[in-house]
Amino acid sequence: MSSPTYRSVPDMLRSNATEFSSRLAIKYRKQGTFVTLTYSAYYERVLMVSRGLGKMGVKRGDRIAILSENRAGWVIADMGILCTGSVTVPIYPTNTPEQIEYMINHSGAKIVFVSGKFQYSKLLKVREAIPELQLVVSFERFIGDPLLPVTTFYQLSEIDSPITAEEKKEIESKIALVKPEDMLTLIYTSGTTGVPKGVMLSHNNILTNTRYLTEQSGAIDENDVLLSFLPLSHILERTAGYYMTIRNGALLAFADSIEKVPENMYEIQPTVMVSVPRLFEKIYHRIFENAHKMSPVKKTLFHWAVDVGKRYVAATYINRQPSTLLNIQYALADKLVFSKVRAKFGGRMKLFCSGGAPLDKNINEFFWVIGIPIFEGYGLTETSPALSFNNFEHIRFGSVGVPLAETEFKIAADGEIMVKGPQIMLGYYNNPEATAEAIQEGWFKTGDIGHIEDSFIFITDRKKEIIITAGGKNIAPQPIENELKMDKYVSSAFVYGDRKPYVTALIVPNMERILEFAKDQHLHYLEIEDLVINEQIQKLFEQRIADINSRLAPYETIKKFVLLARDFSIEGGELTPTLKLRRKIIYEKYKHRIEDMYIDHSN
Repeated sequence: MSSPTYRSVPDMLRSNATEFSSRLAIKYRKQGTFVTLTYSAYYERVLMVSRGLGKMGVKRGDRIAILSENRAGWVIADMGILCTGSVTVPIYPTNTPEQIEYMINHSGAKIVFVSGKFQYSKLLKVREAIPELQLVVSFERFIGDPLLPVTTFYQLSEIDSPITAEEKKEIESKIALVKPEDMLTLIYTSGTTGVPKGVMLSHNNILTNTRYLTEQSGAIDENDVLLSFLPLSHILERTAGYYMTIRNGALLAFADSIEKVPENMYEIQPTVMVSVPRLFEKIYHRIFENAHKMSPVKKTLFHWAVDVGKRYVAATYINRQPSTLLNIQYALADKLVFSKVRAKFGGRMKLFCSGGAPLDKNINEFFWVIGIPIFEGYGLTETSPALSFNNFEHIRFGSVGVPLAETEFKIAADGEIMVKGPQIMLGYYNNPEATAEAIQEGWFKTGDIGHIEDSFIFITDRKKEIIITAGGKNIAPQPIENELKMDKYVSSAFVYGDRKPYVTALIVPNMERILEFAKDQHLHYLEIEDLVINEQIQKLFEQRIADINSRLAPYETIKKFVLLARDFSIEGGELTPTLKLRRKIIYEKYKHRIEDMYIDHSN
């Protein structure tokens, strides 16, 4: 079924605020209690922000930044900005003052929305370096510094003054002027390498993405509840979560935090969630840990159910040859086992969307088995983001699905994936050289290596992250890292070996498991640092890695490793805000420990 077409994102909201006026649009916690806004109330709040920005002299094309964690204010501010014909510049709340300074100056943003005093303090720290910034609007009330004027979100919106018919008419006349090809947002790449580039995305980029995701998934409608927890600063959550929800007249509910997601799922009972693989890895390991502790009878039942589920999923969704007997067996497995697992997710989850990094195919298959399919997709900030995805009609575990409508893929001579379609960015802001390098004859160079089989796209690695050993072997680190992370004793992994004689790894143990092991083995230690160098712990990991090596090609095997006492983190600089490894930073941070593994390579 074809979904509606709109001229712009605010035009989409304007239309749905009428069609779904009394339906719930936003749900969030305020002072311990959940608060909701209907579509008409949400739109009214958006119009108030737009009115306030108009009074501040904001014009079409102006860039306005949002520096905030996920919250209702974020999406109200964003839509308010777009209604004026301006451009939203999202900034990750985890960014440093210096990174924020660069983005504000490069984008030319004169107004910044902040969540509160903590984010404001970052701006104040670099105040002299951002002279063009005129005003800060805060979602929370606090006293600012005379050096950097601050007003509250409520003051800007004049919340006590309802929108008049005349004001609504004036703002909607501005909405009508916004064209599909106009820039909607300027998003700075997370910068795993080099200086961040400003990606310019249009209204048409986003609208076609939400339209084709809706049509090809055949699974989202106005009865859905999406739990939002990934950063709205990132295009995955913004398009596939927030804008997709608004397009379909569904409810967008905000999680309290990433840590509270399991609790919020139980409370809010969502039907859809967008996530990155890290969450699924943790859930998967937790379920199997619990299964491991079951009585022999329950454990046998669990494994029987999973076996039936795998055969059912293969027959139903991959081979398209459903079996009556298998359907009966699966219905029994679902009643006895899977329905109880799904209850932990709130009981109404019907699907997950995954992107941002590769998802292990065993984990993906398991979620389909328990009745909560994961639609794994592929895309980049530069592609709005979705280029392809798995869905009920097209699923291959290990692939990132089939192309979206109007989207073309081809593989360059060196294996790089090239794409063409309506979701490709306008270009990099004020950087024609980088734009010309990235888009050639209409084809966007993704920087990813992959291949195509029966229309399904398979990603093997990032072009720039391919390891070329001293022996000339090309090795993709991500599949090896994913293999390591599937081990119950491993939390995170970083594989290295570029221009080296063999592959090595930095491994962060699963501390919960290691502490259990230490207790069982009566190991003595004072700090975690003592534990990771303990001889028995080292031997344990030697055995685990030997097992993993047995499944790798000889030149891919990990010859040496170092156990780290602390996990990689955004705060530590080792991860991007979407939890990708910052390889250069990790190498620099642990350079001596990595290079020590190559001092003597005679064996």
